[in-house]
Amino acid sequence: MTETDNSGTGQLPEPRRVRRRIPRRADLAPLVRFRAARSAPGRASGRAHTIEDLRQMARRRVPRAVFDYVDGAAEQEIGIRRARAAFDGVQFHPRVLRDVSQVDTSADILGARAELPLILAPTGFTRMMHHEGEVAAARAAARARIPYTLSTMGTTEPEEVRACAPEARHWFQLYLWRDRAAGEALIERVDASGYETLMLTVDTPVGGARMRDVRNGFTIPPALTPRTLAGMAARPAWWWNVLTTEPLKFAAMTGFDGTVEELVARMFDPALSPVDVEWLRARWPRKLVVKGVHTVDDARMLADLGADAIVVSSHGGRQLDRTVPPLYLLPRVVAAVGDVCQVLIDSGVRSGADLAAARALGASAAMIGRPYLYGLMAGGEQGVERAIDVLATEYTRTLQLLGARTTDELAAEHVSLRQPA
Repeated sequence: MTETDNSGTGQLPEPRRVRRRIPRRADLAPLVRFRAARSAPGRASGRAHTIEDLRQMARRRVPRAVFDYVDGAAEQEIGIRRARAAFDGVQFHPRVLRDVSQVDTSADILGARAELPLILAPTGFTRMMHHEGEVAAARAAARARIPYTLSTMGTTEPEEVRACAPEARHWFQLYLWRDRAAGEALIERVDASGYETLMLTVDTPVGGARMRDVRNGFTIPPALTPRTLAGMAARPAWWWNVLTTEPLKFAAMTGFDGTVEELVARMFDPALSPVDVEWLRARWPRKLVVKGVHTVDDARMLADLGADAIVVSSHGGRQLDRTVPPLYLLPRVVAAVGDVCQVLIDSGVRSGADLAAARALGASAAMIGRPYLYGLMAGGEQGVERAIDVLATEYTRTLQLLGARTTDELAAEHVSLRQPA
């Protein structure tokens, strides 16, 4: 484009001269925004604006083997990438001219109201990520008024977690062991401790092949090898906390002796069948959730067996690789059993927008594991709280931009899925 002369003289006007001056202190004062020094890990996590920010902080704070245990998945990790790609493929259809000055983000989860349609999923070896471990997660969940699920593979006693966060909604995740007597004793122990919901995981007849762990020589507790000794110099704070707090152990498996591999092999039961679910349903008096459902037929079977909720899940891509993304299965499972039991989802949720998409496609709530563990590794209890806050902020904003005033208003009309050919 060329400049044109509008003065009628045929000449271009001279450029306007810029007058400069030396800035005064009073001019600079409103512009200065020095951030106070923040050396504590918990405070540092407060600077995270997304779950990916927390992930990067976590990577810098813990040894590689620990980070990879959380971040990794099975075999070639195709399944978890597909699960994430499914959420990335969500297309929103917002409605306009809705009064969204106030929105209600709460949802009914198994008969009680939660502040968000969100559940902290069960995770194993949690005190390895940060010495505060399961207690930190339970306390953060209590403040957020969402359920927290303690794992059978947890590293804090069920009674201690319950006592440290008495106001929380406590769920307990269970693997049915080969030793039914030991399993029944654990169920009675959890019942006596006042856990409101039992979650049975059914997609682990054997452990998945998590190749990052294999290559890193991952062990519980971490073994002192030349590699880990070198890592102590790079992550001294993490190692100091590990070495000066209670030894890492499987808290719910007191009385078992042997290596991690022996414990897992003894615990996982490849002969699990519908009869075992009936056995558990007869022994557990409160809400029963079954996690690991990946077909409509299995969802119907479990609903008929008395499950109060099922979790459409690929175990975060950590068991069988190359599975169909749970988000693609969700609408079909909801159509099949949604009038009989609640349907939850996990695997791939990384943002409040993902949470809104899952809810719009029929999930009563979504479960997260890696996102809050990134927060735990980045900053302990404050880091978990920050992860939940990030998701809550994103979820609230997504509701407003979609024109939905409540969680219950989210519906299929708000989303469509772009599936690969």
